[in-house]
Amino acid sequence: MNYTVVVRPEPCYWCESCGYRDVASDSLIRLPLELSAMSARLAPLSALLAAVLAVTLLGPLRGDREDATDQPVDLLAASTNRPTPGSFRGYGFDQCLAPSQAKMDAWMEHSPFMAAGIYISGNSRACRDQPNLTATWVRNQLARGWRLLPITLGPQASCSTRYPKYGSRVDPVISADPTDGYARAKAQGKLEAERAVTVAKGLGIVPRSTLFYDLEAFDIGNGACKASAIRFVHAWTQRLHQLGYKSGFYSSAGSGIKMIDWVYQNYPETFALPDTLWIARWDGNANTSVSTDYLSSKAWLPGGRLKQYQGGHNETWGGVTINIDRNFLDLGTGMRVAGETHCGGVAVDLPAYLAIKMPTSTYTPPADRVKALQCLLTEKKLYAGTINGRYDLATRRAAYAWQRSRGFATNSTWGRRDWITLTTAGATPVLKYGSTGAYVRRVQRALSAAMPDRKVQVTGVYDAATAAHAGAYRRQVGMSSYNIVNTATWAKLQAGRF
Repeated sequence: MNYTVVVRPEPCYWCESCGYRDVASDSLIRLPLELSAMSARLAPLSALLAAVLAVTLLGPLRGDREDATDQPVDLLAASTNRPTPGSFRGYGFDQCLAPSQAKMDAWMEHSPFMAAGIYISGNSRACRDQPNLTATWVRNQLARGWRLLPITLGPQASCSTRYPKYGSRVDPVISADPTDGYARAKAQGKLEAERAVTVAKGLGIVPRSTLFYDLEAFDIGNGACKASAIRFVHAWTQRLHQLGYKSGFYSSAGSGIKMIDWVYQNYPETFALPDTLWIARWDGNANTSVSTDYLSSKAWLPGGRLKQYQGGHNETWGGVTINIDRNFLDLGTGMRVAGETHCGGVAVDLPAYLAIKMPTSTYTPPADRVKALQCLLTEKKLYAGTINGRYDLATRRAAYAWQRSRGFATNSTWGRRDWITLTTAGATPVLKYGSTGAYVRRVQRALSAAMPDRKVQVTGVYDAATAAHAGAYRRQVGMSSYNIVNTATWAKLQAGRF
């Protein structure tokens, strides 16, 4: 398996949320020069006219993968990108610097991860220069199936020993001034939410997405420090909700998470609570469980937790090494999937996809098996007859047409190779633990045909059992034992290999 873990040598600067951190440039994130200049020229005009002229000068919006970082921010905000991360149960990673497109593609093809944490805003983050993080980058990751976790690391707790990092004028800590009920702390939380939303919209991260605030470890025994942090998170959450986004909160289990659970238990009506908790607890367990010393057993369940269960280390997938933290997500409805209907109710999910042979005086092909074949061939527009369960001439002609379309010699026996190719025909997205839907069902049918002894269940959910079946199939056809269905795996299936 192309996987390595390398322990990072000390000394080095690190944090729970982003692993190894270099001292990055102090320069602020700026719009592209072309856009800044254009905005100045168009300032006297209405917002609508500005958008129209911007499209004329910069070129039309594109739906492909060309670079589109010079598009007007207000148009990018109207993106068709889906909200992120949405409902998902599976593995993710976070890394301070957004990886290049080539690295993300390699990891989509070979790693177990389908979610990625990215630092989009906040003056306290180490990776304030993000050369790869553009609207095009975000659009491409979402299109490829990644779930993104946008992170802000701005003002930190007043009792933190590591902040401010760049000086109080650049990244001031959360104000512990109790005046007017910690009004300054609440103003800071509101401002960070507004800044995060502005950046998110510019990147095409749309409303209903979850934006996470990273509050690093601090002493919750310090009363004023804790009280101000609570007000800050309250204001962050409240303002995000007003702006149409969901609130996420990242912190260590023993400080920020324990603090917010205390609020949950004692003052749930007084303070706005985050929608999702991101728990930093490096116990090595890929789940969302954590000791009730830190978080109540039912808090933010079901579907409101993710856990960073392993800190900074190197992993290599597809020949690409990235220093990451590992995470397990259980968000929204997780691995639930809607049902599927074929040909008005014909069952195409069979216990085993066994051969269908010509009928004889002593053999009649099983009707349920033939009906499944007739239905699937109907959906490929090769069979127009009645789905009657009879392996008659019309059905065989449709089967021959399919075999010829795959480059196979025609054969009156419909065999394992034919089932595999028929069930996998179509698009080939990468599937791994956490994937759900029609593509997963297609793969499960094909794996069942390829390995009838494994009793593969067709559920539409790529769970641990499906992952094990995929790994077994890959080994069976001479591939490495990744438990994922990537492009190379699809190619084997669509060629009918078993």
